[in-house]
Amino acid sequence: MKPFIKTYSNDEQLKTDISLLKDKGVNKEDVYVLSHDEDRTKRIAGSADTNTIGIKEMDFGNAVGTLFSKKGDELRTKLEEMGFSKAEAENYEEDMDEGKVLLIVTNNEAVNSYLL
Repeated sequence: MKPFIKTYSNDEQLKTDISLLKDKGVNKEDVYVLSHDEDRTKRIAGSADTNTIGIKEMDFGNAVGTLFSKKGDELRTKLEEMGFSKAEAENYEEDMDEGKVLLIVTNNEAVNSYLL
């Protein structure tokens, strides 16, 4: 099953939605944030108590390969590892180029009904 994904321009709205997901019983281990700015990603993940996509979420061979690539390549690879197509990964990476943050939720079919 492909993960749920939503883009955000506003960090506070993202944090609000993450709180809502937790209130609905979504496991925090299934909630990830991703952006072009690693410090921003860590700050949001830390304050909202969610995850960033690191080596443990990726196939180890691919993770090692991405350590040597450009940031955009790394983000696209992370998205593909999470189950998105190459074209989807490119579109979402363009959103991140524009300063947006991605919320990704795995293992939860009901999340669409929580975040209308």
